[in-house]
Amino acid sequence: MTDAPDTSRPVIVLGIGGDIGVYAFLRAGHERYGWIPKVMSKVRTTFMKHSTLVEWIPEPRMDDPSAIVAHLNTFASEHPDHDLILFTNLDWTVRMLAENRDKLDSRWHIPLCDLDAFDRVSSKTTFARLCDDLGIRTPVTLDVGFTADAVAAGALTPADAVAEIQARGLEYPLIGKPAASADWFEVDFPGKLKIHHFASEAEVVDVLEHLAERKYPSEFLVQEFVPGDETHMRSITAYRSTRGEVTLLAGGQVLLEEHTPGTLGIPAAILTELDHDALDEARRFLDAADYTGFANFDYKVSSRTGERVFFEMNPRIGRNNFYVTAAGANVAEPVAHDLLGLPSSATASAGPTSPETQVLYSVVPFRLLSRYLLDPALKAKVTAAKKAHGLAHPLRYKADRSLKRRLWVRALDVRLARKYRTYYPEPTETGF
Repeated sequence: MTDAPDTSRPVIVLGIGGDIGVYAFLRAGHERYGWIPKVMSKVRTTFMKHSTLVEWIPEPRMDDPSAIVAHLNTFASEHPDHDLILFTNLDWTVRMLAENRDKLDSRWHIPLCDLDAFDRVSSKTTFARLCDDLGIRTPVTLDVGFTADAVAAGALTPADAVAEIQARGLEYPLIGKPAASADWFEVDFPGKLKIHHFASEAEVVDVLEHLAERKYPSEFLVQEFVPGDETHMRSITAYRSTRGEVTLLAGGQVLLEEHTPGTLGIPAAILTELDHDALDEARRFLDAADYTGFANFDYKVSSRTGERVFFEMNPRIGRNNFYVTAAGANVAEPVAHDLLGLPSSATASAGPTSPETQVLYSVVPFRLLSRYLLDPALKAKVTAAKKAHGLAHPLRYKADRSLKRRLWVRALDVRLARKYRTYYPEPTETGF
């Protein structure tokens, strides 16, 4: 028999980085359990600005793992009477924490994967191989390497990749993306995007030449385009506990993605839904990978065939995790149950929590979102969800609503609307 958890101890949850996904998790923990939210970053980020809820902890050396570890250990020693949760939504930081777990104060609870699991799932190449073993469909993908070791391991050279595109008769547009997001974070070249949409062979050659010049250390993927606009994209958010139980599975239909060069492809609006077959595929993948912590899957439903095509699994919760909380499954609960021993409705016998309420999550104004919904039936579903439950926006939190904060969030809406006018003024059948 184990001792009952000490629920009297205050809990601090410290987010590293400070993107909107970190804020959403901090909000969830505060809303559900009263956890004390803090964030560590080099500067006060856009989504934390004017927050009266989240305390900012400045750390000017955010690119130095030893400095971050030292700061975290000092923080832990200064808070001996608190339970401590450490959180991030950046691939680089997930890996850094995994690499340095043995150097961190053992009191830090971390709802993220270990290093072996990170390497098994974060590479889109190894992700596709595991999916193939499980019978999960992924796009036709060419792995391009830029070092002798990568080519020796089976990657195509840039020249061979272009020849293979021609030989296979792959049609443009094609998608280009990094196999490992952490390496992509480190490289820079003219015209670099989060995801490249190649309209011609010349565009493919240009990016591959830039990467070859920089001896890019991991693989770059050239991938078939699965037909359909961004409303055919889907998102899954999951949590697998340290006991090997998948305790959270939630999904949603993407309605609109962001279109600025640095955020291209990130969902800006999601309508929650339950695709049970897709959720089961995600669960099977997590079990096969022996993965623990938060995970975020991206897949697409082909407009031509209706089949599901899985693109990747991110070893973190994802920027848009508030859609899960808004639908009734607070994302802090699986962490509280797994790492702090607090009660949860999700057990091995009952199966994972999967919220059934259909809600509209959006970081863009509803009027702007409506302009990009071309399917009348989908538009009617979205409108009905808004009427029933309002519009779920992670930054609009009643416990963090100073006048400056409210005005700042409103200004972010205006700024985002301007970006759509600049980068994606009219909806298209492909989403770009």
